Amino acid sequence: MLGSTLATVGQARSVAIGGAAQAAAVDSRVLQGTEMLPVWSLPRLGVSVRNDPRDLRLVYGSRELHYAPESGWQTRGIRSSSPLTPPYSLNGSLYVPLDALQQLGVRVLSDTPTTLNFAPPALVPTVTLPPSSQPSAAPALPAPPAPASSPAPAQAGVGPSQGGPMPQGAAPFPQTQLAQNQLAQNQPSHPVANLNSIRVSHTLHRNVEVQRVVMELTGPAAQTITRQKAGLSILLGAVSASAVSQTLQSGELLSVTPGLAGATVQLPTGGGVSEVFTLDNPARVVVDTTTLLSDTVPPPINSDSLPSGVTYSNRGTLHLLSFDPARYQARVVNAPSGKAADLATLVKSVGGVAGVNGGYFDTASFLPVDLIVKDGLMVSPSLERRATVGFTAAGDTLFGYPRPRYVLSGPFGSMIINTVGAKVRHDLLCAFVGDGQTAVGTDGLTTLYLSLGGSAVQNALTGRVVPPAGTLAVTFDPARFPQLPRTAGQPLNTALAWNAADAPWDTVQDALSAGPLLVSGGRVALNPAREKFDTLAGIWRPTRQVAVGTLDGKPTLAYFEYGTPEAFAAALAAAGVRDAVRMDSGSSASVYTTSGFANLGGYLNTVWSQRVPNAIVFVPRTPTARAK
Repeated sequence: MLGSTLATVGQARSVAIGGAAQAAAVDSRVLQGTEMLPVWSLPRLGVSVRNDPRDLRLVYGSRELHYAPESGWQTRGIRSSSPLTPPYSLNGSLYVPLDALQQLGVRVLSDTPTTLNFAPPALVPTVTLPPSSQPSAAPALPAPPAPASSPAPAQAGVGPSQGGPMPQGAAPFPQTQLAQNQLAQNQPSHPVANLNSIRVSHTLHRNVEVQRVVMELTGPAAQTITRQKAGLSILLGAVSASAVSQTLQSGELLSVTPGLAGATVQLPTGGGVSEVFTLDNPARVVVDTTTLLSDTVPPPINSDSLPSGVTYSNRGTLHLLSFDPARYQARVVNAPSGKAADLATLVKSVGGVAGVNGGYFDTASFLPVDLIVKDGLMVSPSLERRATVGFTAAGDTLFGYPRPRYVLSGPFGSMIINTVGAKVRHDLLCAFVGDGQTAVGTDGLTTLYLSLGGSAVQNALTGRVVPPAGTLAVTFDPARFPQLPRTAGQPLNTALAWNAADAPWDTVQDALSAGPLLVSGGRVALNPAREKFDTLAGIWRPTRQVAVGTLDGKPTLAYFEYGTPEAFAAALAAAGVRDAVRMDSGSSASVYTTSGFANLGGYLNTVWSQRVPNAIVFVPRTPTARAK
């Protein structure tokens, strides 16, 4: 029987090959009182392996060791042998006793209390044996020649965390001396390295599969990569190899063809996106292929590739994405007035790295129903009762119940603008922040173009007009408001005034109201009566939820897989979130980041959300990041 991973495990000695120290993953280990080495590392010593715990085979020249749980260790070509400890499985890797290598005749240059130094193999093919479903006769491989006079290139191990153990069921390699001799005639005359092994692993992340192919060489070699319709063709220049035809999990064939120019690897990718890179110590060529298996659910985030300054944490059904305020600025991003867009589009439109859907909106018109401040301009008025999150240019995040109003002042005194929107109103003083597409006014009404903080009218027009994007337009009936100027250049001061209790909000550049306030000062702060939420309505139902908050001084996006606002608030407080305001939840709930697998992007939510008219997006703090 194989040893269990809970038995005594100890660190033994470091490993060197030809005097070149290997990585810690190759170190021997003391398992059940016996010093052992990982099977996946043995090809670099010249040992051919079948890495199958049910049918393990180690071949070195004319010598073979075979282990099966039913029969134990069996030998071939070994004249005298002593009993060997059974193989041992640890963290997905199979280990064999050091004594097994000694019985095979693998040369040890030095054996010290701290280091095992093995002789380097010459640059000849070392193969992975066929799977146990193939005929059991071991291939007759040539005996390894004497080690070269100069040390082999520096090599270091690659363990399961860097590509995984050698997969079971590798495809057949040449199995006769004749086949080996024939292949030798089709090798580079002066090889720079040998292709020792190919390992393939598959990892499934929700609906995204990542296939990693690791080609381990005895030294560095040049690669020529040709991207074909069906996959990749990789020429490893001046590399010797054995012919391979290996079935991938997809059912397609990976092949290695030796040639005078080097070894050609044909890798089908099944329509996935492939990235090819190299690693050193030992020399490896790695191909990561990412394939979206289904678009019925959103692809997940890749927490291992988040940008610097972005951190992800998970507490059961609560997912948190935090941002360093010194590196990222939160912004409110809107779709064109009366339209909606998917969250990823809103994030990408301003070069953001992540975002969350924004506040509540009318599903028929896609117009927001509560406060939105963007770049210091109020583009949607406040209901003056719902919790709001605001962001300053300095990176501060504020939470509260502000009530901003536009105020006009001049020789006539001051006037408060009570409505914001493009709708024609003869009886009111109306403000609207232009988007370059939406018209305001009509016959008999005057529209003034103003700048926030300005002291004079920029332009004065009559009739129906389309204000330029980012321009504050004030439309009115001159007969009802005769005190207001009607020509460009006349004095008129324009300001966005926050009430006295909202003093810290004077520096806010972007703000958005939604609600309810979930957490304040680290404690649950739900008060639906104050914010006039109907807890019997659908807005309070158990569903997927999103929020904007702060965690450890960093603005944070939160996604709750399912529950009531009370459950969401409790989970946030338990996770250490100091303040948080819920955004529009249910079918709108979504948190997106560009840090997905390949070019797919990633979502914290596992269900697609509907399109939304606005979002809170985090952009890098660069001069060009705050694009309008």
